[in-house]
Amino acid sequence: MKYLYPRPLILKVEPLSPSLPRVISDDKLSDNLYELLEGKIERLPWATIDGPADDSVDGILTFGHHAVTAAHMANFPQLKVVSNYGVGVDHIEVAAATELGISVGNTPDVLTSTTADMALTLMLAAARRVCEGDQYARCSEFKVFDPAYMLGTEVHHQTVGIIGLGRIGYQIARRCAAFDMEILYHKRTQLADNPDQLNLTYTSLEELLNRSDFVIVICPLTDETTGLIGTQQLAAMKNSAVLVNVARGPVVSTEALTVALREKQIYAAGLDVTDPEPLPRDHELLTLDNVTITPHLGSATMQTRRKMAELTVVNLMLGLAREPLVHSVS
Repeated sequence: MKYLYPRPLILKVEPLSPSLPRVISDDKLSDNLYELLEGKIERLPWATIDGPADDSVDGILTFGHHAVTAAHMANFPQLKVVSNYGVGVDHIEVAAATELGISVGNTPDVLTSTTADMALTLMLAAARRVCEGDQYARCSEFKVFDPAYMLGTEVHHQTVGIIGLGRIGYQIARRCAAFDMEILYHKRTQLADNPDQLNLTYTSLEELLNRSDFVIVICPLTDETTGLIGTQQLAAMKNSAVLVNVARGPVVSTEALTVALREKQIYAAGLDVTDPEPLPRDHELLTLDNVTITPHLGSATMQTRRKMAELTVVNLMLGLAREPLVHSVS
């Protein structure tokens, strides 16, 4: 087997004892995780997390975004680690884990560039009406090329505003620079380090919304950012602007965005996440031509998902051994 992490690190995930550690995990995992976990743990069904107190549970592995609360963790006195498949840990009560001495691991870095690629994919698809064009090219009405049909909006040399300039946001900025875009950004604190010497301009959220032709949301989901983009913020955007959300669904108000797109208050949107996720099949947002929606595909490449699986398992096994995790948020 070819490992994407150094072999010495992977060697640390061997079983800790003849009695395998007991780990609660999602009932359905990726093939990569099944392969990497084989013979290393006793996997318990996710329903165990809501069951009676159990002092034999050693770890929790979250593959989807099932909640891991303080009450859950307190129910398992021997719990050592919660290993999350992904970067966002808004579904895990990290402060409670820290207080209980439980390590919480996640998988940053390995999905940074892939998610940045997805943000650009959605920006380009929404701007150039790719999904509409694909549907039209497949239908019987397409009989002749019409130069006046389905005009989109340009991306190059436009102004992009990035909300949340962490690892992924910075990689999005690098890609936007290649399109000769003016790059605005907003985050809680101004960027301290700019190793690529990108021409970035720090602005208030209001100024970013007012000036940007494209607004890309890539901030963490917190109490502060829930509903960050609502009716007032969408009204502040240009009516020719495109909104892209590759963060979490609740950062953008679904109701407000639906109205803004229906009423053409903004030009278009590209969404890799929604609230709720998935949307009800009869939701109005699914009927609008000026929105491109993908089913949470930000890190969905074969290479990146393999790396995420490896790091998830390494974090899990290190935590079970009470060793420092490769990536810890607690």
